[in-house]
Amino acid sequence: MLDPITIHPKPNGPLHVTGAIRLDNSRGEVVVTEAQFWLCRCGGSGNKPFCDGTHKRNGFSSARQSDPAKRATVDYAGKHLTIHDNRSICAHAGHCTDRSPAVFSMSAEPWIDADADAAEKTAATIRMCPSGALAYSIDGVRHEHSGRTPAIRISKDGPYEVVGGPQLQGDATPVSSEHYTLCRCGQSKNKPFCDGTHWSAGFKDDRN
Repeated sequence: MLDPITIHPKPNGPLHVTGAIRLDNSRGEVVVTEAQFWLCRCGGSGNKPFCDGTHKRNGFSSARQSDPAKRATVDYAGKHLTIHDNRSICAHAGHCTDRSPAVFSMSAEPWIDADADAAEKTAATIRMCPSGALAYSIDGVRHEHSGRTPAIRISKDGPYEVVGGPQLQGDATPVSSEHYTLCRCGQSKNKPFCDGTHWSAGFKDDRN
């Protein structure tokens, strides 16, 4: 029986990953790992994506500073589906506004119009969301990904994109246990999750 795959955010330290899980860089290349490895989440390692101990010197804090009241999910009901949105874990991948701009428009209020496009297209767009910030329900049944191979993808100058349901240990519970994004720039206010701060912080990683 295979050991469970776990991701353990260490206090003021790296992500400790155990179990048989694939790690890919932003180019789709497999990064060789051992049975357990430690991923940098302070943003300062000189050996990204792996931890090199820099967190001990740069004052990295894993404290979750976001307002709990702002971590709630908001529902937008349409005729054919209901869209669920949790802004506190949005990684700003941009799939929603790029692929379905009529439904997701940052210049509109409210910013989501569940009836602005065909339900099938909207659902396909939401399924691309890597963070779990967006989800949808049809006839009261919430869609959940299933059957994906556990993997971690290192997004370009962005977070770790986790799929396949690795167990996230600690006090923070993902909105979706199947997929979520974890901060690696060190500056999210909602650690261990990405909250999009890497964009404004100008985080760069030329290695991955």
